Amino acid sequence: MSTCSIVLADDHAMFRKGVRRIIEAAAGLTVIGEAADGLELLELLKQTQPEIILLDISMPNLRGLEATREIKKLYPKVRIILLTMHRTKEFLQQGLEAGAEGFLLKEDADFELMRAIQTVRQGKKFISPLLSDELAELALHDRPADPLTHREKTIVKLLAEGKSPKEIADLLYISIFTVRRHRDNIMRKLKLKKLADLVRYAIGAGITTDAL
Repeated sequence: MSTCSIVLADDHAMFRKGVRRIIEAAAGLTVIGEAADGLELLELLKQTQPEIILLDISMPNLRGLEATREIKKLYPKVRIILLTMHRTKEFLQQGLEAGAEGFLLKEDADFELMRAIQTVRQGKKFISPLLSDELAELALHDRPADPLTHREKTIVKLLAEGKSPKEIADLLYISIFTVRRHRDNIMRKLKLKKLADLVRYAIGAGITTDAL
């Protein structure tokens, strides 16, 4: 892999100095510029375009998230690793939505900086290990809503087991008409036409093995 050019953007000079020392101690990496705020960073990018920008979220004049959005519009191939002291789900979500390839906690930088750089160079996303809980919450939040209610899934399970509407009605202490209404609603929700399709759905969704 060729030499990786990096720009540091952080309003704390001592932090930039420490990060630069870590980077320049590694083979194949070089720092080609530094900026103390977002506007200075955009001016710098008019003169030189790095492969990676290490960008603090909480910079003055133009904050890191706004700078990320602007950079992605102007220089979509530049990869951005956001740096922050804040371990919050909101910042993580906003950073990913802005287009950043990496999200690194400053307290993690001594140990994870090099791995973050190598990961985003390979075209992958990097999230600080310390943010695993926040990442899991985002994944859970983004999961598509279950289209079926608990009662509907119970009926799907029984239909997939070969039970007739009369048998299901007896098991659930409801009328056969209610069973048929549920069945029709389920088929409409799932856009299915045949009972065989419903059985296949139940197997694929794991409903036949769930304890309902």
